[in-house]
Amino acid sequence: MAQTLLRGNPVQTAGDLPTIGTTAPAFTLKDAKLQPVSLADFIGKKVVISIFPSIDTPTCATSTRKFNEQAAGKTNTVVLTVSEDLPFALGRFCGAEGIDNVHTLSAFRSTFGKDYGVEMTTGPLTGLCARAVVVADAAGKVIYTELVDDITHEPNYAAALAVLA
Repeated sequence: MAQTLLRGNPVQTAGDLPTIGTTAPAFTLKDAKLQPVSLADFIGKKVVISIFPSIDTPTCATSTRKFNEQAAGKTNTVVLTVSEDLPFALGRFCGAEGIDNVHTLSAFRSTFGKDYGVEMTTGPLTGLCARAVVVADAAGKVIYTELVDDITHEPNYAAALAVLA
């Protein structure tokens, strides 16, 4: 189990992020139109998975906007944002914000949080995903991970996107 912080207070997670060099754990989640989307749908592309508690928090919204902007020019790359939010909330946010360079996915009723080691098991946000980034290459191998030190902080965008070069 890993530990992060929420406003300086320790929060435990269900496990650890996938190890660099291993195959990213498979998943099937729901998009904003309730359609299933799996990691396998993106084999052959580099995949940035931005994981966060809820799109309705300022930091989560900011990270989605920044990945939408910064990853737009990356070739053969897709950005997936994953949270426990209902698909309707994700669709509402993207529509209102003009987000079109990321795929927002709901981990609602899935094992994603446990499979990626990001489900918070203690603290006021128990059951939601901690803020993290996992990047996989075109073959599905993990090439970068970050469990953000405090859930209220933004991820290291530059480091996550640098491995895509």
